Formats: sequence, structure tokens, C-alpha cells
Amino acid sequence: MTTTLFMLKQRHEDNDKGATLVEYALLVGLIALAVIVGVTAFGNQVNTFFNGLAAKLGIVAG
Repeated sequence: MTTTLFMLKQRHEDNDKGATLVEYALLVGLIALAVIVGVTAFGNQVNTFFNGLAAKLGIVAG
């Protein structure tokens, strides 16, 4: 009986490790997707901002 309970407990712990790996993989995938969407959505605006800033700094320095 004790051996059976130990084996069930061990099997449950092993299953948790696999689930944790899947959860972390999903989390990393969602973060990567959010970064890609953010860069795509705001990339042109940020580029325009920095180009304008560089042009203004060029006028001041020049």
C-alpha cells in the first residue's frame, strides 16, 4: 500500500514538471507574440519620432 501511494505521488510530481514546461513555453510564446505585435504597430511611429529628433539635433549641431 505504501509503495503504491509513493508511486502515485511520484507519477503526479513528474506530470507537474511536464505541465510546468508547457506553461512556460506558452508564456514565452505569448510574450513573443505581444512584442511582435507591438513592434509592428508602433515601429513606424517610433522611427518617425527618432528621425525627427535626429533632424533637429542635426540643425542644432550644424
